[in-house]
Amino acid sequence: MSGTPEPVWLVAANVVLWRRYGDLGQELRPGTKAYRGGAKVYVVGTYPGIGHQQLTTVGHGRHTGRWITIDTGTRHLHTFRARLVYTPAVLKRCDSRGFGTREEAAELAALLERIAREERHAHHGAPCPHRCRCHECLPVTPG
Repeated sequence: MSGTPEPVWLVAANVVLWRRYGDLGQELRPGTKAYRGGAKVYVVGTYPGIGHQQLTTVGHGRHTGRWITIDTGTRHLHTFRARLVYTPAVLKRCDSRGFGTREEAAELAALLERIAREERHAHHGAPCPHRCRCHECLPVTPG
């Protein structure tokens, strides 16, 4: 009989509300194919060999609302932060392996935030269209 899994430190992030798409990024799409815009996801794996441009994430799927595990482009995520995770479904999908201590998870979160910002700027070779609603162009609302 297995007990309750121990909580682990993971990196949490949110999916961008709108992302640029298509030729030179002139179209906008809400969220990603797998996740709704604004959805909270947990990073359970990274690919340092390709510069952390892809991450393995766990979150509620766009269409079913069930927990899914999928590789996601780092540029489609924002507001990376360290979180102590207790959710059994997430712990099961990450095999209860986190990123060590809170400090290590926070350090990775800061790195991923910087990479995501750089990737959003570099991915499309053209400036944003007029009246753009992509993550970088949306006004920051005080919270």
